[in-house]
Amino acid sequence: MSEPRFIPCDMPRLDPAEAVRRGREFRDDLARRRSIRHFASEPVPRELVELAIGAANSAPSGANRQPWTFVAVSDAATKRAIREAAEAEERENYEGGRLPPDWREALAPLGTDWHKEFLEVAPWLVVVFAEQHRPVEGGIRRNYYVSESVGIACGFLIAALHRMGLATLTHTPSPMGFLSKLLHRPAWEKPYILFPVGYPAPGCTVPDIAKKPAAEVTVWVP
Repeated sequence: MSEPRFIPCDMPRLDPAEAVRRGREFRDDLARRRSIRHFASEPVPRELVELAIGAANSAPSGANRQPWTFVAVSDAATKRAIREAAEAEERENYEGGRLPPDWREALAPLGTDWHKEFLEVAPWLVVVFAEQHRPVEGGIRRNYYVSESVGIACGFLIAALHRMGLATLTHTPSPMGFLSKLLHRPAWEKPYILFPVGYPAPGCTVPDIAKKPAAEVTVWVP
């Protein structure tokens, strides 16, 4: 085993006032972010999607294994196939009784149902896959803290898209195995989240909901 190699940390120390300004700006900007289900069909430049994935790829991960794959889809036929498969599963959830009553009650304020037109209308779908392990010469290379690592990367992706004026939605049709088949992913990758990406449709509305105040979810230990 080779000795670890270290390089200088290139992280400047900010003036406290500047740090506060940046922190407030970032917090307030993210507070304006909303998940949307009504997208414009207007094209989104591929470079914007590449930049968002690049930001997500910089996320920390267990042992720096980066156990993720981002599959970016703009092909109309593939998007249609994904929509049809997702709606089949979601229809079974909503109308076939797979969603328990308490889950349906929790979803009621969002006004959702099994129809997922946004999967076809949004110009891009970015499907994130999590890699628990990978075959390598001589055996299997295992990854560590996979769910945590991929979750952080998805958070980076959402923030990057918002920063560029793009909207998205964390869509997790259940089960999601059809994504592996339609996108020809290997067995050691599992679908994690599907992100439709685009601009909000003209006149787009979102549920009238609010976030808990930060004070309500924070505990300070002196």
